[in-house]
Amino acid sequence: MREAVHISRAPAPGPGLQELLVQVARGDQDAFTQVYDQVSGPVLGLVRSVLRDPAQSEEVAQEVLVEVWRTAPRYRPSRGSAMNWVLTLAHHRAVDRVRSAEAAAAREHRAALLDRTPDFDEVSEQVESRLEREQVRRCLRTLSELQRESVTLAYYRGLTYREVGELLSVPLGTIKTRMRDGLIRLRDCLGVSA
Repeated sequence: MREAVHISRAPAPGPGLQELLVQVARGDQDAFTQVYDQVSGPVLGLVRSVLRDPAQSEEVAQEVLVEVWRTAPRYRPSRGSAMNWVLTLAHHRAVDRVRSAEAAAAREHRAALLDRTPDFDEVSEQVESRLEREQVRRCLRTLSELQRESVTLAYYRGLTYREVGELLSVPLGTIKTRMRDGLIRLRDCLGVSA
């Protein structure tokens, strides 16, 4: 069953909504009570028309009214009526809630798809890994002895260029050059693009 929401009301005696927002901006709680009385119905109606869920609509309407209290100093009468300002806040907050819900649903959908993806084939992983190792070994055999020893010591044993040079009794500059040349040849042999 739908509730009837009336957006327009007969003007209440006393200060108008614009004047009340100015007072709210100064921290006047009594003025906020009057603002609340004037805008809560229209805010709830607008939010409900966007969200359709009564419970979420009430929650968002409450958030909007808290935002009115916090951001009343930002209201500029020269830019539009007070009611339009409040309803714009309400509309933005309601649309944000819809977008947030849609993003959450999309995340859940992607997670569900990931849960349904088949596990990797362990045998094909092992075969592929073995083939890659054999290709690396074949390409290492194409390097010069110094290049192969340097690359092996640096990449398989984790030695630094300086340690490789000391172990092989070769100057550091020569090791760096041989390593660079060896890695370029390996890259070309393995078909890896730079």
